[in-house]
Order: sequence, then structure tokens, then C-alpha cells
Amino acid sequence: MPDPTRWGTLGAMKSRIHPDYKTRYRVTNWREYERGLVQRGDVTVWLSPAAVGAWKGKPSGRRGAQPKFSDLAIETALTLRLVFRLPLRQTEGFIRSLFKLMGVELNAPDHTTLSRRGADLKVSLACRTGNGPIDLIIDSSGLAIVGEGEWAAAKHGGNGRRGWKKLHLGVDATGEIVAQVLTDSDVHDAPTGVEMIDNLASSIQSMTADAAYDTRPVYRAAEARGARVVVPPMSRASSTAWRQQPKARDRTIRQVKELGRRRWKKESGYHRQGRVENTFFRYKAVIGDRLRARTLSAMETEAAVACNLLNRMRALGWPTSEKIAR
Repeated sequence: MPDPTRWGTLGAMKSRIHPDYKTRYRVTNWREYERGLVQRGDVTVWLSPAAVGAWKGKPSGRRGAQPKFSDLAIETALTLRLVFRLPLRQTEGFIRSLFKLMGVELNAPDHTTLSRRGADLKVSLACRTGNGPIDLIIDSSGLAIVGEGEWAAAKHGGNGRRGWKKLHLGVDATGEIVAQVLTDSDVHDAPTGVEMIDNLASSIQSMTADAAYDTRPVYRAAEARGARVVVPPMSRASSTAWRQQPKARDRTIRQVKELGRRRWKKESGYHRQGRVENTFFRYKAVIGDRLRARTLSAMETEAAVACNLLNRMRALGWPTSEKIAR
């Protein structure tokens, strides 16, 4: 006979994983979305005439050796490296084989050039945000790096401390990445969130984040952009009569006390915070949970290239969902 205690434990676990109060959705454009998922695995590679013409570097006008490859060539090589998770030397060989199969008389950047130029490459975030105001959703997550502690442990023995960096992402309501910042692991989320809000070119109608962003500077930065703040207050947060306290934060604290935290999250639309969490899941599933570069500048380039890659994959097809009536 089955153990009733075991089945009771599984039933309780299932109720926690799928609570009854959670809204259910279904995908309405499954054919188009499935076609986009298939296209993400298409390895057909082609170069436009404009890309072929822009592959070689232009004279810099400075003394010394001139760049052999353009920034476009370096960014393309680093993108292919992330797609196929290749080391730099294998990336060089992979691009050479592609040019040979395509019959294109172009040189592939060698691994030394990719390492050196990748640290100085300026990559702009490519997103297709419209002209209207967006719903900005912010969060952060850690990416592992090869730290000095691990290297020392491997050489001299012992347990080395694992190094990591913190990736801050801002997405819109559709899940497209519209802002990204890479910082050290000890940098707090709130100041970086203020930086992302201030530097975002698009207009903002709301800013959603978790309780780590429940600070006065975040409220001031969002209100300066005319955005409504959807941030749950900290557990010990309380209203204050201090004149510089943002009034929006006081209203949020009172609403949470009156409605309860769960009901406030539902009525305020805080559930959209899951968009950025899903984006981090896609980042670590597609790109990986660690940074391959060794210097901070090269890591920043790698993170920016990875975000552009995810946005490009998202443009191939994205699910459209609707609520299922209970």
C-alpha cells in the first residue's frame, strides 16, 4: 500500500508550488511562438554586403599600427562565442571555418585580438522599445567569475572563495531588456537602480522592483521621471513625518498595512516583477551562469553582448498570453 504520509507530503508540496490564488494563463499564438523557438536553433550564417564592407578596420588617424578589424567584426565574433559557448581560440577557428564554407575572403580575428579589443569595445544596448512610456521592471542576479581565491586554492590547496559579479537588468512589460549594468558583488541594488532610471532614454510610467529598492533615492528618481513606484516596503518600514520622506512611499506603507501584503501585490500589479526574473532565467539558460572574461571592462562587454543576443532571440518570436477564466 502507498504510504499515506508520503502522499500527504507531496500533496502539501504541490499546493505550495501551485497555490489556488495564482492566475492561470494560456498562450494564444503558439504556432508563431514555436516557429520562433525553432529559428533560435538555426545555424544558417550569412553576411550582408554592408557587413562584408565594414569587416575591416578603418584608419584611426593615430600613429602606430592601424586596427585590422572593425568594432562590428569584434562584436560579431564575441556574439558567436556566446551563442556556442566557445573559448576564444575555438571562436577563431569556428569563424575561419565559416568563412571557408561561405567562400568569403575575410580574415577571422585571432584570439589575442578578441581578448584585447573586447576589453575596449563599446557595445550599445539594442532594444525595440516604442515611443510611448514603458513599465520598467528592475532586479539583479549574480554571475560567477574565476576569482583569485579559486586560483590560489587550485595552486596552493585549500578552499578558495568563489568570486562573482552582479548583473542588474531593467526590462519592460514584454520582457525586453532596456537597461543593464554590471557591478561588483558588494554594490547595493538601490543606487544602481537610481542610475538605471536616470540613464534610461525612454519615458517611464511605472517602476517595479523588490524590497531591496525600497529607499528614498529610488522614489525620488522615479518620481522625477513621472513614474509610479511599485515596490513592497521592507517588513519594518513605517511612515514618518519627516518632510523629505516621499509621500508615495508613505501611501504604499499604509496600503500594505490596510490590505495585507498579498492583496497589495495583486492590486498594485507587483506580479510583473516576474518578468525580470524570467529574463534572468533565460540569461543563465542560454548564456550561462558565469562570465568568461577576466577583466572588468571585458566582463561589461560580454554582459552587453549577451543582453543584445537575448533581445535578438526574443524578436524572433514571443508568446502572447491571456488569462484563463476560473
